[in-house]
Amino acid sequence: MLDKDTKFLEESFKKYYFEHFDLIHTHTNPERREFGYQKFNFGMNRHISIKSDKELHLLLMTNIPSDVYCSNATYLFPNLPMAEKDWQGADLIFDVDAKDLNLPCRVNHVCKKCTTCKNVFLQNDQCPDCKSTKYETSSVLCPDCISGAKNEIKKLISILTGDLGIKKESIQVYFSGNEGFHVYVLESNYEKLDSRQRAEIVDYILFKGAMPETFGAKKSDFSKSVFSDLDEKGWLGRVSKQIFGSKSNKPKLSKQLISEGYFSFKKKLEDLQKILGAQIDPNVTIDVHRIFRLAGTINSKSGLSKIPIYDLEKFNPGNDACFMGDDRITVLADCPVEFKLKNKKFGPYKKEQVSVPKYAAVYMICKGYATLS
Repeated sequence: MLDKDTKFLEESFKKYYFEHFDLIHTHTNPERREFGYQKFNFGMNRHISIKSDKELHLLLMTNIPSDVYCSNATYLFPNLPMAEKDWQGADLIFDVDAKDLNLPCRVNHVCKKCTTCKNVFLQNDQCPDCKSTKYETSSVLCPDCISGAKNEIKKLISILTGDLGIKKESIQVYFSGNEGFHVYVLESNYEKLDSRQRAEIVDYILFKGAMPETFGAKKSDFSKSVFSDLDEKGWLGRVSKQIFGSKSNKPKLSKQLISEGYFSFKKKLEDLQKILGAQIDPNVTIDVHRIFRLAGTINSKSGLSKIPIYDLEKFNPGNDACFMGDDRITVLADCPVEFKLKNKKFGPYKKEQVSVPKYAAVYMICKGYATLS
């Protein structure tokens, strides 16, 4: 990133932090958390101890970080090296990212930036300008992707509350500030789970490794299989509802399943993984030493903020997570796709000088689609 763009973003981020301390708070038990931060064009600073909001706000104003993080784990000595921290437990957190859903729309809004000539383009496997095949990818906000991620969150919450007995009021959803969501389980019952136990929860939520026998199949004599009922709890009921649709359909469709055989039924269960399982990033949940973006702080990949969501249906990241000002900024923009922030459309731009609100300038510079003119 050019020095002039870095300076502009630092000034913009500092202004945001100064004006929005009300949104930025330490996580629960801050004295036992590890904090970390990055500055533009610099590496990560970790193993930091912060005991209060006041200390946190002072760090923001003195260091002007591009990104701020807090551990999911609690430690007796959070500022010591990892081997000496003395792990006490960790929040159970799930990550749902739109890019991992691989929706058909992505081909139309994932941009490629040539690492050789910095040209930004769509879809091609090589840069149209210099023919290089080396590029970095990034994406603009897409309503279809956000909607898809919301559907995965609904499935996740249904499994957490219906199958794992977690109270809905103990679940907090956050927008990550870019294209994803973080789902926190704020219950102490799960804090002591180790990575192996969390991996089992992940497999359950993903509906991974389901055995046909669990759902009534008899491998030795498949003709005698009695499939689970639609009104059973957990995966038994979900699978039956998906396969049979209604109780009246079950006798006829059961005969059809039996005629198709055991391995056909097993394949059907495997195909249901992406339909019924909540598509979460398993590595995020399993890692008990991970540091997560701190709520209220800015995501430097977009200039948008990580914020809590209280109405998932109505949440619109382009409006609700966009806090930068609207004074006019002139940039040289190279953004081949249209994007929408604060109910206004911007782009596409092809290496052209444009005057846009500050929030749009910050967004494009963070994405690598613009530079100050």
